[in-house]
Amino acid sequence: MKKPYYITTAIPYSSAIPHIGNVYEIILTDSIARFKRLDGFEVYFQTGTDEHGQKIEKSAKENNMDPKSYVDMISGQIREIFDLVNISYDSFVRTTDDRHVKSVQQIFEKLLQQDDIYLGHYEGWYSLSEEAFVAEKDLIDGKTPNGDTPIWMSEEAYFIKLSKYQDKLVEHIKNNPNFIMPDSRRNEMIRNFLEEPLLDISITRTAFDWGIPITSNPKHVAYVWIDALFNYITGLDYDPSMPKSEQFKKYWPADLHVIGKDVMRFHVIFWPILLLALGLELPKTIFGHPWVLIDRNKMSKSTGNVMYTEDLVRQFGVDTIRYYCLHEIPYATDGNMTYELIIERNNSDLANTLGNLVNRTLGMIKKYRSGNVKKVILDDEHSTNLRNEALNTLPNIRKLMETYHVGDALEEVMKLARSANKYIDLMEPWKLVKDESKQDELDNLLYHLIETIRFLSVLIYPFLPETAEKIAKQINHVDLTFESLNKFGNYESGTTGQAEVLFTRYDLEKKMEEILQEGNEKE
Repeated sequence: MKKPYYITTAIPYSSAIPHIGNVYEIILTDSIARFKRLDGFEVYFQTGTDEHGQKIEKSAKENNMDPKSYVDMISGQIREIFDLVNISYDSFVRTTDDRHVKSVQQIFEKLLQQDDIYLGHYEGWYSLSEEAFVAEKDLIDGKTPNGDTPIWMSEEAYFIKLSKYQDKLVEHIKNNPNFIMPDSRRNEMIRNFLEEPLLDISITRTAFDWGIPITSNPKHVAYVWIDALFNYITGLDYDPSMPKSEQFKKYWPADLHVIGKDVMRFHVIFWPILLLALGLELPKTIFGHPWVLIDRNKMSKSTGNVMYTEDLVRQFGVDTIRYYCLHEIPYATDGNMTYELIIERNNSDLANTLGNLVNRTLGMIKKYRSGNVKKVILDDEHSTNLRNEALNTLPNIRKLMETYHVGDALEEVMKLARSANKYIDLMEPWKLVKDESKQDELDNLLYHLIETIRFLSVLIYPFLPETAEKIAKQINHVDLTFESLNKFGNYESGTTGQAEVLFTRYDLEKKMEEILQEGNEKE
């Protein structure tokens, strides 16, 4: 039986269309989910949309819409973006779904009955853009770290007793080194939040209506962040008033929450404490990924330095954008994105290395052997080295994916492609074809190339699924499973398909001019 594997993203907020920095998270998570499926796990990959809160109520009003119609529109557009970049989610939750609303209401009443929640009064600075109260010590020249100007608010609110579970949480973090990854995020959370006693935090609002009403006190609505966090269990049909669902019993605790570093506090402090209060197991790992910066600056609609996924895909294609996000954003530190860098990486890695290898190989097979491949495996040094590298690549990738070093894992695929290109130069097929006594050596070379390309099509599948399928079609091979990589030699003698360009090579100046012109036309 396949082992269950439950993986989630933080659900994007439905106040506006997400930019590429937000979509990076879902692409990263998708690559892990796809890899786990290929590696024999029964994956349940959940994402969705966070649809309540004051900011959404305000955005809906500005668009002359009621909040539900507004989030229906934005959630639909977010789903279209996810589909555009080939996200293989199994479940798309919405926090306006009835099952989610009812479960959150039941959870609240359970915690209230347990005396984990109490009614009080809150005064403080509130950031509308972040939908959160901000401590005075965190303000910089009267602004939040994100640059928003908070307003002073005072209202009745329910609070959760964080301090009640602080020691248990700290003990869990110390005993489970993989609970928070990378280590830098773990250390930051302990240093900044858990070394001092946790203050109780408000979990309801009364200043607006667009939220989940509290059953026992309907003038209160659940704070948007607590509402959103519960999606990880309501999506598995969890309801504390009902027996645990089969989905919940099968997949909880989550194997991996993939989240942005800016919401670490909610996920590694508030979320685990809520689970402890409910008597539920904690997720196995919470991975806080870095930000995508634009020309080394944080993306911001107010400064106009935002890149949107649809524009990038239109300009470069889906897999060039997936490749850049997965290969170029570091494991623990912020990554940088510019049009120039995307063009450079597309040209050097995708067009010149991977695309050229496939095109070059199929071209030689057509030219030298009329498109027919003969299975010949010789033990010369260069062929043996390429063979061994192909066989070792999946084990290397598997080790890297265990710690979610996705960029490094994808680099292993590219290393194999570079080695195959180098192999051509070392073996000099243009000389072999002219020597009648070396035709076996030529067949051996062509076979090693086509078989290495088969390996590449499988290895790249979790990261660039569209490209993997295109390569498989061009080499006339359909088995894109890890089991097919159990030996070097599974490609049988036969006829290859038709070579087609996998990636366009762009002229930097012309492409930048085209992008600039399109931007001017949109304005």
